[in-house]
Amino acid sequence: MLKRLLRIPTLVCLLLVAIAAAVFGPLLLDWLDQSSRPRPRLGINLAGPADWNTELPFVDLMRFSRAWTSQMRGKPFGSGPALELDENGYPSSLPEGVWAESPLISFEGHPWPSGNYTVLYKGRGTLSFGASATATLEDSPGRMVVTLDSSKGNLHLSILATDPSDHIRDIHVIMPGFEESWDTDPWHPLFLARWKGVACVRFMDFMATNNSAIRTWSERPRVTDTTFAGRGVPLELLIDLSNRLGADPWFCIPHMASDDYVRNFAELVLEKLDRKLKVHIEYSNEVWNSGFRQHKYAAEKGQELGLAEEPWVAAWLYTSRRSVEIFRIFEDVFKGNKRLVRILPAQSGNTFMASQILDFQNASRHADVLAIAPYVGLNVAETPDRYNTLTASTVASWDVRQVLDRLRTRSLPETIESIRSFRKLATDHGLDLVAYEGGQHLVGILGAENNVALTRLLQETNADPGMGQIYTRLLNAWQDEGGSLFCHFSSVARWTKWGSWGVLQYYDDDPATSPKLQALTQWANALGQTIGSPPEEIREMRLRKEVDTGNGLRPVKHEENGHEHQQDQGSRQNS
Repeated sequence: MLKRLLRIPTLVCLLLVAIAAAVFGPLLLDWLDQSSRPRPRLGINLAGPADWNTELPFVDLMRFSRAWTSQMRGKPFGSGPALELDENGYPSSLPEGVWAESPLISFEGHPWPSGNYTVLYKGRGTLSFGASATATLEDSPGRMVVTLDSSKGNLHLSILATDPSDHIRDIHVIMPGFEESWDTDPWHPLFLARWKGVACVRFMDFMATNNSAIRTWSERPRVTDTTFAGRGVPLELLIDLSNRLGADPWFCIPHMASDDYVRNFAELVLEKLDRKLKVHIEYSNEVWNSGFRQHKYAAEKGQELGLAEEPWVAAWLYTSRRSVEIFRIFEDVFKGNKRLVRILPAQSGNTFMASQILDFQNASRHADVLAIAPYVGLNVAETPDRYNTLTASTVASWDVRQVLDRLRTRSLPETIESIRSFRKLATDHGLDLVAYEGGQHLVGILGAENNVALTRLLQETNADPGMGQIYTRLLNAWQDEGGSLFCHFSSVARWTKWGSWGVLQYYDDDPATSPKLQALTQWANALGQTIGSPPEEIREMRLRKEVDTGNGLRPVKHEENGHEHQQDQGSRQNS
């Protein structure tokens, strides 16, 4: 009898445990699943170096200027004879009747910062800013202070004459207010304030990764280059920006880079990068994409090595192989992988490709993350095919509401399902899932980019509050499905027929007017990640758009070599 009585509490306990397991078990499993997931964070892809870059990250306008173009009287732009350039890209001499010209800002109608610019240079010759210069306030050897007016249109700089024995070089065109600090603080404070708090900066476009011609360390971009357009921003400045923002750098190694290049690259990063930051490493960008030269290169290399017969498969497998080779060099330099985030990329929607890349020679065992690009897309072709069933004429007849409905009911669910599939694939290989790019992908293609009505509609959709709602649903799904870092594409870029990628279009846009940026920052803020300086601080940093023209100075114009320049106002001749 006593034994039976003693069994009762035991049975009751077991019953209570069973009930608790039935009631709370699913909650516990869900908690364990949530706690094991990586923390989602927001990163950004920066727009690339070019005179049409509308973000103006540098206070020195020469940094994103176009390479010097040869000009001749009576001939179309860029039709002069080939220029002899020095090792940094400056014309070492000019033939008779020829001048060199470089567009500094090409904004297509939007104001750039007007005001008094300080121009520094070495050598002897004649510089001109053309009609943009309304006054020369100071003029001495190697230094000018010129009043530049954005109402005159795009900003160009010309070298009208240069002394071959001491040619004009090392030119810097410094924005108003930064003459004393441009060399040690090269970044515009508005640029830094905008991206303060991002977890990671992906430098794909900033490094001019696509179609890169760089092979050796000696071919890398340097701080002394006349411009960073073409070859990309130098590594020293990429590291400096990461340190200032406190953001992990995401480096894209050029597809033809030698092992020596990779080792020197890694050594410089180890030396100069804040040790609290992690180093994201990716082999090139979208090597699977046949539109880029890196795809052709990888396909040929893969075939040469006998990795596959089909060129596209050879490119995938070579991506896998070369990625691991690059990882190992970094691991050797960093004495391990603790500070490294080793990235294997794949095309969103193609899990077969991803599996091939992950499984080839057990590459996933040498990586940390699988990277995809979860876009909510609407690619519209002129003529439909099996991938793009909508025609430009059909979509151009829609309104914004219909475009948003299409995104909500078709594109977004497809993207979420893709995220879910890739998350499982990554988990099965012991990897986290990250987004190397992501956001909206509304664009005309295959001739439809020339449909003006279509372009206007897609841009209006990007500016509509409904786009912010699409972003919020995408980001929440990314979080719910276990995604980690999400690097939006892109930062600040003017919307054109080629796409509306920027969260803002211009350096001075009000962030509050962008549904895309608001959705991104609100999502990040909810996760404890504060993006950007306070709005009131950013508003105080607004750059001047207009110059005070009440100074009594009038521009004096004359025609020289078939091109309009300023005489004495904005020209510097030092002989």
